Amino acid sequence: MTARTELFRLNGAVEHDPAIDAWMNEHAGELGSIAHHWFEVMRKCGDEIRELLHDGCPTACLGDAAFAYVNVGFFQGASLPDPARLLQGTGKFMRHVKLKAETATNAAELRRLIVAAYEDITARVENG
Repeated sequence: MTARTELFRLNGAVEHDPAIDAWMNEHAGELGSIAHHWFEVMRKCGDEIRELLHDGCPTACLGDAAFAYVNVGFFQGASLPDPARLLQGTGKFMRHVKLKAETATNAAELRRLIVAAYEDITARVENG
């Protein structure tokens, strides 16, 4: 069951933000490629995904409710199931996965976390 919390809402999210494409181009290289890959996974979670740069970072939203960002963090990450223990951080809400070019990532589990974050924000938005 999803705990009731205040959602992190961002004005200005759009279907496809050219500023994110520019950010990706500016962050070429191995780590940029990793960031691009995982942001594409976020973009493909659903038709209602919107995006924008927030604090200089590509951010994925369900409408205006932010759920994930590069490099890869979750606004409601503390409530996500994480059996592989990928999530780091001790904040009340946010958690992140540290991606490093030289370190292998458990891709299946990270993809599962992104989908779980999307499903979580969908339930939070739909249930008020």
